[in-house]
Amino acid sequence: MTLDASQLDIPDALQTDSVNQTALGESLSAARQLPAEAGLEAVLGLLVQLNRSAMTLLERQRALQNFSDQYRYYATVACASVAVEPALRLCAELAIGYKRLLLQILQGHKPSQPHLAWCLYMAQHFVAQTLLRHYQQYREPEAALWRDSHLLYWLGEQHHCLDEPVAAAFSPTPADTLRGLYQQTLLLALSNPPHLHPHESQQLFSALAPLAALARLLPWDAEDKSDGPLIDLQCAQPCLPHQQRPQEGHDTLRRLELGALLVALGEPAPLRSRAESDLLERVHHHWLGNDQRRHPRTPQQSDCRLAIGIAAIHAQLLQQRPPCTPAQVLDIGPGGARLICPAHAAQDLPIGQLVLLIADSDVLALVCWRHLNSEGLHLGLRYLKGLAQPTWLRRTPSSQPHLGILQSTPKPRQGWHHGLWVAHKQFTDGENLWLQLPNAVSQNSLQLAPSNLASATVSRHPLELP
Repeated sequence: MTLDASQLDIPDALQTDSVNQTALGESLSAARQLPAEAGLEAVLGLLVQLNRSAMTLLERQRALQNFSDQYRYYATVACASVAVEPALRLCAELAIGYKRLLLQILQGHKPSQPHLAWCLYMAQHFVAQTLLRHYQQYREPEAALWRDSHLLYWLGEQHHCLDEPVAAAFSPTPADTLRGLYQQTLLLALSNPPHLHPHESQQLFSALAPLAALARLLPWDAEDKSDGPLIDLQCAQPCLPHQQRPQEGHDTLRRLELGALLVALGEPAPLRSRAESDLLERVHHHWLGNDQRRHPRTPQQSDCRLAIGIAAIHAQLLQQRPPCTPAQVLDIGPGGARLICPAHAAQDLPIGQLVLLIADSDVLALVCWRHLNSEGLHLGLRYLKGLAQPTWLRRTPSSQPHLGILQSTPKPRQGWHHGLWVAHKQFTDGENLWLQLPNAVSQNSLQLAPSNLASATVSRHPLELP
């Protein structure tokens, strides 16, 4: 198969009426006066119409630059008021617009290299933003997104535009060349995004901006035994699975050479925040295709239920029959299980959520990764072994109780290890509290020890009990 710009995923231009630039500018100005979400929907409607209309190259370019300014506004000034889905559709439609503009440029008289590089970059940028928003929502990107991303890179390679610098003031920060931007998105996809919090995907994307162009996509053949992900530029996935190594090389196969990037990761970077450094340190081993599964898994098809969050787990342990979410176990291992549950449960099951897996025996667990697709919400659970008990915590012996979960694991011949699960930041380290166990008349006073495991929703504190 030969790659060609005509293979870009672009809807047909069915409307022959030309778009009035003056009226378009007035409509965009009027949209700014509306509430953020209504304004975004109005802008999106105008862009959908423009992308399916016949326009000259100059008219389309000028209009898309206006819509890019609208994107900056809704991605920054109005971001707190904008729903996720319309923002994702805006990125996807902007990508369509710049891809159509790219075809017009390529079909014209020998374009200048800076002009072509700019258009390739803008199309790649909005494809990247659409992919980023899919990863933030733990959704499977549409197949066309990765096909287009690879194809835009290939076109840049063919036209020698990969390293042409482009000034683009977007947030989160993109790399400033087509090579860097494409590899920035590729490295994000290789960083195991189902294990990242939504804000970490965006933080990682920005952290990769000054580094991504240091990697190189090199031609590959069957004799190449080097480490590094293998990318097929005509496939609808970021890279080939490790077990899917082809028997022979072809023109669209590339190996991602990470040597220079890995060296740069260890060098001083005064402009990189501590959080960004920690995040890069945490994810970079995934780029080499290291096995992410530490325990063997056994396929298993069985129904179960999930009590989600401390309040529901507390009620379930007291046999109060709280509402639980139905789920199905897909495979199990010593460290945890993989489940699938209805997609609507996604809002209650962020990474780091505490759950009680209710099956033949009840197991306390943490959500360690998630992935949303047409089948439903896939979850990876990390088991928290031990006995779970409901507890009540008070700041004074007679004050309002707060709910907690006590996790107790036997020590060999030495009693028990205890850990107290509470809502994240509900209490401060060192705070004096009163703890009451079920069926206990008296309360135990304790000083809350620093947390030894925390997520965005819960934290666990080691506990000494008499």
